[in-house]
Amino acid sequence: MIAPEQFNLADWLLDARVREGRGERIALICGGQSYTYAQVQQRANQAARAMVQAGLQMEQRLLLALPDGIDYVAALFGALKAGAAVVMVNPALSNHEIMDLLEFSRASVAVLAQDLPYSRHLKAILKPEHLRGEVSEFATQPTHRDDIALWLFSGGTTGRPKAVLQSHQSFYNTTVLYGQNFLKMSENDRTLSVPKLFFGYATGSNLFFPFSVGATSILFPEKSTAEALLDQIERHRPTILINVPTLVNQMVNQGADRDLSSLRLATSAGEALPEALYHKWKATFGVELLDGLGTAEQWHVFLSNQVGEVRPGSLGRPVPGFDVRIRDEEGRDVGPGEIGRLWAGGDARALCYWQLPEASQAALQGRFFASSDLMRQDEDGYFYFCGRADELLKVSGRWLAPADVESCLLTHPAVKECAVVGQVGGDGLTRPHAFVIADGVSEQQLKEHVLARLEPYKHPRGVTFVDTLPRTHLGKVDRGALRRLLQDS
Repeated sequence: MIAPEQFNLADWLLDARVREGRGERIALICGGQSYTYAQVQQRANQAARAMVQAGLQMEQRLLLALPDGIDYVAALFGALKAGAAVVMVNPALSNHEIMDLLEFSRASVAVLAQDLPYSRHLKAILKPEHLRGEVSEFATQPTHRDDIALWLFSGGTTGRPKAVLQSHQSFYNTTVLYGQNFLKMSENDRTLSVPKLFFGYATGSNLFFPFSVGATSILFPEKSTAEALLDQIERHRPTILINVPTLVNQMVNQGADRDLSSLRLATSAGEALPEALYHKWKATFGVELLDGLGTAEQWHVFLSNQVGEVRPGSLGRPVPGFDVRIRDEEGRDVGPGEIGRLWAGGDARALCYWQLPEASQAALQGRFFASSDLMRQDEDGYFYFCGRADELLKVSGRWLAPADVESCLLTHPAVKECAVVGQVGGDGLTRPHAFVIADGVSEQQLKEHVLARLEPYKHPRGVTFVDTLPRTHLGKVDRGALRRLLQDS
């Protein structure tokens, strides 16, 4: 799906709604305040003008680190209107980490909630109040569809995550193919997201997709907890919930008596959704849950289950418009049932990784992103996640996917969350070790639970009970941190 050659994402998603006569429709709900499309456009124009006056020029970079809300949306669209590229950063990062990203990205302007020292390339730090001027008109820059629009950060667990540079074209492609055609969003929808807007999954599902059809996005700045999500659902009555497995699990455990009847569907991505957890969700709330897979490199979801065609435990089939393959190490397609690397092809492929030419050449091949995710496909075309190439464990001479053990552990009624990593013993052999959040169950009982359901070599040889699991900047389980805990113990 190719955008017009002269194309600006903010114009297409925001200005076009006002030109269509939808300016008085509600675009955002933020707590007790609602904003129409015309009001969001005014705020974005004011933000763009403030950024340009602060020295931001076309094709330069603006670093954005704010909580979700009208100021975030105004800054994001304002920078795009000015023709700049937005470096989207988790506002919960430490000042040291944000300073590192300022230096790394060479951003010329930053929009932050806090004061920080100026980096070498930084011309100005703008606070939210600086984005609110009196003049509400701004001439959106005539950007090219292949100009850089956003910097997304991959979900790495060691060191600085890779910066993935995506064009205006990528967001157009997937907004149409997945948001409009696949999820069938309409102006009658209201979206609510567990992830925050700095995460590409939420940027699309809870901002770009609804804005593309004149729908309403529900935002809240507080941390996404089960209670907060359930309260938002009962108060604002969204029709689509953008979820992740961790919060799916927490909502099931805490929200059995809550009213989710406004939802027509929920999506899940970010991590593998265990089959047992899908069934728990469906039995508790009666809302269809569509598990899918997307990557920063092929922006957003390109594999997904579909309403009426869900196969629990799978990632569904390719979203129409994407070409998804499973290939061996030589790049040859493998047959049904065989495990190989995921290759995702389409018109949303990233331009490059910033300052990583060798990694860019290895991962970005033609229209394809060659992933480290290992998959298999059944005879009906459904894809199944088998782990990442760097996360598979060689146990007793056989490959083991941690996700298999985690899914089994989650079928025990006492287990709330878990993660499995490999532990290398004094003999040099690797054995699975489980970190578990659970009540009223012993290590031996969990081992026996897995032994009764999986092949013996897959059962965890050790279990560590924890109160929380460490997570990356995108909220995924930080397996590197868990492995380090084992090494230090």
